[in-house]
Amino acid sequence: MTSSTDRAVRLAALYDAPEILRVVNVWDVVSASAVAALPETTALATAGHSIASSFGYDDGAIPRDLMIDMVGRIAASTDLPVTADLDDAYGAPGETTRLAIGAGVVGANVEDRLKPLAESVAAVEAIIAAAEAEGVPFVLNARTDAFVRAGGRPVEESVADAIARGRAYLEAGAHCVFVPGILDADVTRQLVEGIGVRKVSVIGLPGALTAPEYEELGVARISYGPLPQRVALTALQDAASGIYAGAGIPEGTRPLN
Repeated sequence: MTSSTDRAVRLAALYDAPEILRVVNVWDVVSASAVAALPETTALATAGHSIASSFGYDDGAIPRDLMIDMVGRIAASTDLPVTADLDDAYGAPGETTRLAIGAGVVGANVEDRLKPLAESVAAVEAIIAAAEAEGVPFVLNARTDAFVRAGGRPVEESVADAIARGRAYLEAGAHCVFVPGILDADVTRQLVEGIGVRKVSVIGLPGALTAPEYEELGVARISYGPLPQRVALTALQDAASGIYAGAGIPEGTRPLN
């Protein structure tokens, strides 16, 4: 296994590269192994929603120890850099970062939930300080919920809020800024211009732009949140329906190793 420092450096380089970093989110060791086996996979990202669902919790409600245990198991299963969805850092950003690094994780998404800006910046600073104390150049993809928690405010207000928060998070030490939501080309262009080229991360929700389109606009990373788990569970449910109807295991089913 390579060192955490080496994997963190590799992860940072993937964010900074001209090619958009595509991460297919995983939720346990077997899903991580399946994705890691593909030659195109350069890094793994966990999906907090999917991990919580696996344990029977709502998104954001899973206890920290269960989350850290699972992301640690995923990190131990691969030599690829692993970046974890750590929700809002469970009210203790520094300690949560220390635990994540100890588990082998070298990057993370941490959401602001539209808390006051000063409080959110302090959380970013605590994450970076904890990583420095551990001696790992942790790659923070600081998430702002400027769109997903926007309520009914005008889009231009969400854009301005995301830019202000994004700039503040980068200044505090974040490597990239995650702005989830269905972002069209115009909004994405504004975010990249306001936050920075290769400094904006997005999610590939249905109705969003494609990865190549986001890449052309200067986006650093695209992830898919809980959707890969939903794809897998859809296939499972469809296979079960076929079995109940008298069919067998679908043709083309592959072994995992």
